[in-house]
Amino acid sequence: MPGLSRPLRIAINGYGRIGRCFLRALHESTVAAPFEVVAINEPADLDSMAYLTRYDSTHGRFPGLVEAVGGQLLINGHPIRVTHGKTPETADWSDIDLVVECSGVYGRRAELGRFIAAGCPRLLLSHPGASAADVDATIIAGINQDTLTGKERLVSAASCTTNAVVPILDLLDRELGIEQALLSTLHSVMNDQPLIDGYHHDDLRRTRSAMQSIIPVSTGLARGVERLLPQLAGRVHAKAIRVPTTNVSAIDLTLNTRHPVDVTRVNALLQEASRGPLKRLVAYSEAAHASIDFNHDPHSAIVDGSQTSTAGDHLINLFVWFDNEWGFANRMLEVADHWSRRWPANPT
Repeated sequence: MPGLSRPLRIAINGYGRIGRCFLRALHESTVAAPFEVVAINEPADLDSMAYLTRYDSTHGRFPGLVEAVGGQLLINGHPIRVTHGKTPETADWSDIDLVVECSGVYGRRAELGRFIAAGCPRLLLSHPGASAADVDATIIAGINQDTLTGKERLVSAASCTTNAVVPILDLLDRELGIEQALLSTLHSVMNDQPLIDGYHHDDLRRTRSAMQSIIPVSTGLARGVERLLPQLAGRVHAKAIRVPTTNVSAIDLTLNTRHPVDVTRVNALLQEASRGPLKRLVAYSEAAHASIDFNHDPHSAIVDGSQTSTAGDHLINLFVWFDNEWGFANRMLEVADHWSRRWPANPT
């Protein structure tokens, strides 16, 4: 990174599922980026933050020492200052190179600009912008990171589902030509759903118990895919269904292709890509899997080749697993790495 003479200083805004996974990914990932988390802004109390970092029901115990001392979170002895601001203006962004926005609250440029006005030099979102124009770039690691110039202030890492499906759609569109795509996401429960029925959301379906029903919800996945793959504009259609599991989701993907397809050819294309250009992003398996097999899997997607099927010569169905927390947190880390390497200079 040009001009960098010290580790890149990162702040996390919103220390929930993705915020904690991002910090943990810094300690477990093979990405050799000189990053350090030096600040966290989270309204919750420090003891709860330390406890939920140390013990995670989904990903297990943190692989290191976690302490709460003197108003700071200590990770393996490294101090992280903690603030509890509820707005960008009340947090402390001093001496920060990059803020990773993991609260999911802010999506429009005017809202995101409040971070910049409060002293944040650059912002990486853990969710899509409200529209393509609300951020300077939407980046999928391994797909379009080379479009970054280093001049951006607001960058989105898209969504976990977009990261899972875009590499596969990109490959198959280039090889087979996609005329139409139907995507059905089977997504694990999220914190906008209650454990028991309650007044929890303006979407009435999301007022129902997350752990007792399969629940259809709205999704912007089709728009998200088209932002990354504009050649598919108008051809991608998506729906999302929440299922009562705590982690690991799946995509049922049906494609109508321009060129003839068969199971052997499509599986071969995906398996070859998983060993080559998409190695870090996509894995391939034909074993008899259940979703739990991919908990804490760092890939964006795992193609289940045993489920590939065709109907006629131009219609193919695929099934794709993905850890919607851990895979995405690792992609966010990689986007931060790619972006920072293009910054023209860094403060010393």
